[in-house]
Formats: sequence, C-alpha cells, structure tokens
Amino acid sequence: MAAVLQTIACLRFFGDDLDPDQISKVLGVAATNAYRKGDVMPSGKGKKSVAETGTWQLEADEEFSGELPEQIASLFAALTDDLTVWKDLSARFDGDVLMGLFMAEANEGFSLDPALLGAIAARGLVLEFDVYASEEDDAYYEDDAVTS
Repeated sequence: MAAVLQTIACLRFFGDDLDPDQISKVLGVAATNAYRKGDVMPSGKGKKSVAETGTWQLEADEEFSGELPEQIASLFAALTDDLTVWKDLSARFDGDVLMGLFMAEANEGFSLDPALLGAIAARGLVLEFDVYASEEDDAYYEDDAVTS
C-alpha cells in the first residue's frame, strides 16, 4: 500500500460562545483562521457570509504534507501540554483534528501510532476524515456505473 499523496491536518474548535482570542491565549498560539459567531467572513468570490458559529482553526505546516502523523504531531508541539486546558476546551466546544487525505492511486493509506492516538484522545478531540479519491478512481466508478 502506497502512502497518501497529500495530507492536510487542522485542529478545530467550534461553538456559539467561542472567543478565538481566548483559545489562542490558553493554547499558546494564534489561529490560522478564527471567527466569532456573527462575524462577516470573506469568501473566494468576493461575496461575504456571516459566521453561524464561532470557529478557531490551526492548520499544520505543509512541510510534512503526505506525512499525516508528523503534521498532527507538529500541531500539538506548538501548543500547551496542560491537559486541564484541553479538557476544559473540549467540554465547552466541539473540538476535532481534521485530516484531509488526497489520494493519487486507488490503494493509499496511513497509520497513526498509539502514542499519537493517545495524545488526541487525552485532549478530548474527535478525529475527522475528509478523503478525496484519485481521478483514476473516479473513472473506474464512472465506467462501473455505465456497465452495471
């Protein structure tokens, strides 16, 4: 099994009463993206939308793209190790680690070692996966649908 071609890891918190500045303060790093509920957010096409809930996000360094465990570890390395802070945040807000997986082939994969899984669990975070199949897979499924 080949390694996943490209990966993206992002730590996220969501909540209606979320104050991004407070989360940055207790975790020890500024967010990559952050909004309070009701903030006006720019979009890619010049339109603006209103944040339906508060959001705090920290994206992993792209230097480790394709190396998901390293990306997640780099996120945690920059943040506090104080689990009481993490447990408080996880009790008050919806927190997760989003993993984006972009595959070039049909059979790519990754693994997370027990220590990293334990670090995620100890912080009360959910693992969220976004998996993007290769174009080769899209053609396979389109051909399969035609012949079925």
